Order: sequence, then C-alpha cells, then structure tokens
Amino acid sequence: MRALSLVLVLALAACGPATPDWSAPRPAPSPVGHLDPGFLGPSGAPTPEGTVTPSPGSWDGVHPAPGYRVVLLTAGSDAPTRALVAAVQDWATTERVDLRTVTAAGHDDLVPAITRALGLHGDLIVTAGNDLVDPLAVVTASHLDQLFLVVGAELAEPTVNVTAVDWAGASYRGEGLGMSSTYDERSFTPARCSAAVRAGAAAVLTGLTGIVVWLR
Repeated sequence: MRALSLVLVLALAACGPATPDWSAPRPAPSPVGHLDPGFLGPSGAPTPEGTVTPSPGSWDGVHPAPGYRVVLLTAGSDAPTRALVAAVQDWATTERVDLRTVTAAGHDDLVPAITRALGLHGDLIVTAGNDLVDPLAVVTASHLDQLFLVVGAELAEPTVNVTAVDWAGASYRGEGLGMSSTYDERSFTPARCSAAVRAGAAAVLTGLTGIVVWLR
C-alpha cells in the first residue's frame, strides 16, 4: 500500500499544476465594481478617440474578475519599459490575473511578437515599450475583436479596440509624430506606472475603449 501511495504521489508531482486553457477565444468575464463619478467628470462618456482626465483614484473601485486573461506584450529594455512591465506584473499578482508575457526579440520581431500575442486569445493585451507603437498602428485595426491597452504611449489614430494611458512626460505617438508632452524618463515612477495600469484597465473593463486616459 505504501509503495502504491508513493507511486501516486510521484505521478501527481510529475504532472504539476494544471495550466488554464487559452486555446480559444471566450467572452470576457464581467468586471468587479464601478468607476467613481470623478473618472469621467461632468462631460460624461468621451467621444471616440477622445481624452478623459480622471480624478486620481477614481478607478480604484474597478477590478478584473479572478482569472482574467492578460497578455503583456513588451519590447525594449529601457528604464521606462522596465518600470511599466513591473507595474503590470504587480497588478496581475494583486488582482489574481492570469498573465502571460510575449517579448519582442528586436526590431525585426515587433510584428511577429504582436502576432504571437494575438494568437494567445487573451481578454486584453497590455503593451509596454515605445518600439511597439508604429507596428501596433498597423496591426490593431485588423483585429477589432481584440482589446489592447497601450501604457505610457498612444496611437495617433486608435481604433475602438485600443485604449491608451498617458501623462506629462510620456505620450509617444509614433515615429515622426512627436510627443503631446515633453518626454521625461523620470516620469515613469513606480507609482505613476501603477496608476496608469490600473486606470487603463478600469477603463477597458468598464467599456471605455478607443480613448486616451490622461493622468494628472
């Protein structure tokens, strides 16, 4: 009996923990909670490609359902990108998000990396890294059923499935388009990046997509 029990234990250990199946798209689970009125302000819901400037913390009441599937798509090893990646990872751990990461190996791998991220069928793809902005502008319009959250940058002409979060010191918009504010790597603090991820996710989770969320 002891020998049989040992065999069973070893077999279970070899199998390891079950991995959630992401093999097919699914309806995204409903969010938990609601935005505070200060997120939109008196003007109400923004127009497509519009900008909202939410009150700090007005997004804190919105959370993803446990197991919400997020793909972190990242490119580059600069300090702002690393700070954004850390913020997404911390958010995913706190919120019990099922997170998978796709990292572009270099300039020639940017579009293939986006394709790999799309192939995972996540509920949301969160991007970190200015190098992804121009390739995303080309690819996202052909995949309107996939939601994207661009953090610390924005697309010049986003479609309804692309939401961006920016602030003074960020807001890269693509090659040759310049910034809507003066770029400052020092603005990518842990607190700022954390707020950006949470505010952007709250907007997407509550259906406010295709807009820019501008943090004060």
